[in-house]
Amino acid sequence: MSVMIERLEGMVNRYHEITELMMTSEVVSDSKRLAQLGKEQADLTQVVETYTEYKKAVNDVEDAKALLKEDDKEIKEMAQLEINSGNERIAELLQRLEILLIPKDPNDSHHAIMEIRGAAGGDEGNIFAGDLYRMYVKYAESKGWKIETIEMDACEAGGFSLVSFMVKGDGAYGTFKFESGSHRVQRVPKTESQGRIHTSTATVLVSPEIEPEDFDIDMNDLEIETMRSSGAGGQHINKTDSAVRIVHKPTGIVVKCQDGRSQHENRLTALMTIRSRVYEEHQRELEAQAGAERRSKIGSGDRSEKIRTYNYPQNRVTDHRIGYTVNQLDRIMEGRLDDLFTALLSADQQAKLAGAKE
Repeated sequence: MSVMIERLEGMVNRYHEITELMMTSEVVSDSKRLAQLGKEQADLTQVVETYTEYKKAVNDVEDAKALLKEDDKEIKEMAQLEINSGNERIAELLQRLEILLIPKDPNDSHHAIMEIRGAAGGDEGNIFAGDLYRMYVKYAESKGWKIETIEMDACEAGGFSLVSFMVKGDGAYGTFKFESGSHRVQRVPKTESQGRIHTSTATVLVSPEIEPEDFDIDMNDLEIETMRSSGAGGQHINKTDSAVRIVHKPTGIVVKCQDGRSQHENRLTALMTIRSRVYEEHQRELEAQAGAERRSKIGSGDRSEKIRTYNYPQNRVTDHRIGYTVNQLDRIMEGRLDDLFTALLSADQQAKLAGAKE
């Protein structure tokens, strides 16, 4: 407990130190430094405010305890009620502080790069990949976030064999990062004449957008080629080699971008995407070596991990990692994901707390 209080006091001191720094002429004239300090202070604000509430609650209980020495019976009873409610409040604030002190993923505030692939089930797997794409787009739009397509391979039967896109919004990666894995659908395909339920899958991979200064990628490890864009997009696209394909040779990660209006634009997008994918693979390797860090997460984030089942006949969605089941599949597919995402975040926080206490 004393270690926790010491850490909280240090954060309060840093909060006030930042306030003073932001008023100095040296920082005011440096917009980059000012923005960095502003972000650091914003990250500390909730902890400082909650800790201030905690200290007030402790003082209120101490004041109430002093009233227990009074001779007046009524005052004693009121004091005891105040002590009881105060202790409940203290326990609640301590629990909140524990969660707030969990180390945050610095990438949570970044934009998200998402890739969805049709997997098992042929056409039905691709159709389901399209359904997942529309689900995520609807959710992102409800948040006021912007969608930018990176690559899209549409299928004749519907859906996509592959669709990759960026979700631009503050906190997009922190919101979507638990979606990486294998998503399973159980339903009667449109092509099924006997009315039998089929099981198909689509896989999702989520990476944070990573700036060049945050992760250095060796250009010698990249194989870059240009080609003609395929599909719709205007006459000029078919006449120029505007599509860009990049292979990261050490990992075999491949990124293709053809949605931009020029080869230069596609190259920048492809480089940004492959940097994020290689970074994510690098992080996975580090976590696999650490072991303990992986155990304190609700999922591995691997594309092969079965994370969720969407059962259409029963209108049911089940997230297997946290045992979350809801009979509102229709709402989920319309992008109403807030309750599910809140449950995943809460489970992740509890898993990290348990891991920290081991």
